[in-house]
Amino acid sequence: MAASEAEPQIITKIIDSHLHVWASQQEAAEKYPYFPGQEPNLPGHVDYLLECMEEAGVDGALIVQPINHKFDHSYVTSALKKFPSKFVGCCLANPAEDGSGIKLLEDLVLKDGYCAVRFNPYLWPSGEKMTNEIGKALFSKAGELGVPVGFMCMKGLHLHLQEIEELCTEFPATVVLLDHVAFCKPPKNDEESQGFSELLKLSRFPQVYVKFSALFRVSRNPYPYEDLSQVVSQLVSSYGARRVMWGSDFPFIVAECGYKEAREAVSYLAKQGHLPSSATEWIMGKTVMQLFDGKWSSVVN
Repeated sequence: MAASEAEPQIITKIIDSHLHVWASQQEAAEKYPYFPGQEPNLPGHVDYLLECMEEAGVDGALIVQPINHKFDHSYVTSALKKFPSKFVGCCLANPAEDGSGIKLLEDLVLKDGYCAVRFNPYLWPSGEKMTNEIGKALFSKAGELGVPVGFMCMKGLHLHLQEIEELCTEFPATVVLLDHVAFCKPPKNDEESQGFSELLKLSRFPQVYVKFSALFRVSRNPYPYEDLSQVVSQLVSSYGARRVMWGSDFPFIVAECGYKEAREAVSYLAKQGHLPSSATEWIMGKTVMQLFDGKWSSVVN
């Protein structure tokens, strides 16, 4: 076969599916103010992230809008526009009762190029669930726009399981991302085992993906988080490697073990969990690249 007729070569890239950036103190003072009361105590500006990514050999990332700027997406948007081949954006859903968040979501996707949206249930009005009228409208709109919805179940999957199941059932066209293994730690008792079992059973919804991310938040052990080797093995067994993706949770991970080390931990845990190298490739980049098709260049001739 002539070289020009050869199959295109698929380049396996390392893509971080979950991290945050926020303005430096100087940038915040000059142009990108923090939301009052949400001033960060860690550096998380884009230049610092790029340094960490270069050192770790990470090729691209999905930037999740941080609470530090709340619904003001201008800083993340500036990063997306400055480094379009490096970053993809996940905006933050605004569940305001007046419905203004639906238009905001549409504008962020159609005008600013965001490709995902995060549902933080703790931003919903007191006593309201993500399955209220606004929540369903936002979730449905995400499906129409073709952008996945990430769920942050920081206080426990069991608190939000019914809502997630209801939304997945009613709107099967909307892709779902479970941030940080849905905050399910390796189970140590019957109650935790039940919760982890519910996480695995969510794989019955074909639109649900899991982020094997922020490992320091999920593990009970110090780096390299050895108790997560069985977790990643079980996730792959239930979901398949093509629905599992690594994420660092930069910049928080830097103080925990280091950014480069966060990447290396996954390869170690995959080996400990007896996963084939092909599964690790999906977790470390191919899954998120396939989900956000065309957002990171993956093919060369």
